[in-house]
Amino acid sequence: MVRIDYAPWGINPPHTHPRATEVLTVLEGSLQVGIITSNPENRHISKVLEKGDVFVFPVGLVHYQHNVGNSNAVVLAALSSQNPGAITVANTIFGSKPDIPADVLAKSFQVDSNVVFDLQAKF
Repeated sequence: MVRIDYAPWGINPPHTHPRATEVLTVLEGSLQVGIITSNPENRHISKVLEKGDVFVFPVGLVHYQHNVGNSNAVVLAALSSQNPGAITVANTIFGSKPDIPADVLAKSFQVDSNVVFDLQAKF
């Protein structure tokens, strides 16, 4: 279990837990949560949760949380494994060591290589 405190407009960026389902309960504030279903649909499902609301993030799906209020949000999350793992999407893609080749990422994201170099420099 973990308690997470979000500053106003703070985020927990898109990530996944490869070995656990997560159940999140909002203790204080308002929190937008979202998941993206698996290929080929890649459907984005999002909801704003209020105090007392619960949301389930299935094992392995990319998900995020975003405080959409002007005050702190506090949640309690339970994970179905003591070693759930955490893979943050942007850090993984743009911060790998050594770098994923820019031409691979440029083709994957349909952007110019310079955009890739700029993103990699931030991670």
